[in-house]
Amino acid sequence: MRGILFVFFRELKRIGEDHSLLLTLLIAPLLYLFFYGSIYSYKEEENVKLVVVDDDKSSLSRLLTQQINNLQMVDVIIEPSVDRAQHLMYEGGCQGYLYIDKGLEQKVLSLRQGNVVLAVNAGRFLPSTDLIAAVTKICLAVSAGVRMQYFEMKGLTEQTALKEAMPVNLDYHPMFNESSSYGAFLLPGLLMLILQQTLLLGLAESVAAERMKKTLSDWFLVTNDNILQGIIGKGLFYFFLFASYALFVLTINFSVFHLTLQGNAGALMFLITVFLLTLIPMAMWIGSFFKSQLLCLQIMAFSSYPIFLITGYSWPFRMLPVFIQVISSLLPTTPFMQAYISVAQQGGTLSDNITTVIHLLALFILFSCLCFWRFRWLARKSFQFS
Repeated sequence: MRGILFVFFRELKRIGEDHSLLLTLLIAPLLYLFFYGSIYSYKEEENVKLVVVDDDKSSLSRLLTQQINNLQMVDVIIEPSVDRAQHLMYEGGCQGYLYIDKGLEQKVLSLRQGNVVLAVNAGRFLPSTDLIAAVTKICLAVSAGVRMQYFEMKGLTEQTALKEAMPVNLDYHPMFNESSSYGAFLLPGLLMLILQQTLLLGLAESVAAERMKKTLSDWFLVTNDNILQGIIGKGLFYFFLFASYALFVLTINFSVFHLTLQGNAGALMFLITVFLLTLIPMAMWIGSFFKSQLLCLQIMAFSSYPIFLITGYSWPFRMLPVFIQVISSLLPTTPFMQAYISVAQQGGTLSDNITTVIHLLALFILFSCLCFWRFRWLARKSFQFS
């Protein structure tokens, strides 16, 4: 126990003397947590430009335009021709245009099919998807209202006319991400990924620096050559540091960015604890293969985006190629993200995620064994040449 404490305080002293480690471990996490989080702080797009070309110029077309313009996310621009609307879209002045053909009201009132054309710039995925959903919803609502008026003119009661106009009523309630916004989907996972990458960067860089400065023997001499105590002592410092960061994220960052925490806090802290305990030996094991602190930093920084892409968070895991799924399954991020989103965002429990929890625990055992064997070999090699 005494040796563990010696290594713990030795690591604290080393970080204070190494500006690169100080920046990576104490400044970068807080900076990134707020900087990247602030990018998606609004979560939903507003005032997306949509051109409306109204060739019908009827009360129905004006109602349709007004209802679309009343949406918070849409900013309607009126143009006289489709050519002008297309020109604006190609120049980036709008994200799409809605063309209302002449005779729309007459067709709808006579219960014939009327058409409107919605063209969107799918080069930008989010605005085009939001526009399609919003305009479709308004068109269906306005059409149902016109049909209802028609049936009332035929002598039907308001309730009967409503049933005739909308024989199937869709009661749509998005769960968990109630606003269906991209920011609310992305931010919870992104914040945890920032913690993971800064932990991997800092700890792997620290181990690489031990090899570069040839201080491995000093590290383990503090514990009387007890490899396990040396690993635990160094890892304990990073565990307490990043557990504090995780608590900061779940309280301060979630509050600042208005993210909801649906699940049990105890279950969530258990998941984060196991996640950190798995990342620590993994980072030490990776860092032990580098003799250059700078090279380690460069390669580990490069891994951030690939890890994000292959862990099944931004794209369904089952849709990844099989060999990518195999690689992804060896990363603690994959099972953790599945369980974390289930508990934090969907109100799930540990029993609901027992498979992913077992997966994470298995990776903890794997990387702990790899880390111990690797440092036992390095320690013997270091002692032979010292």
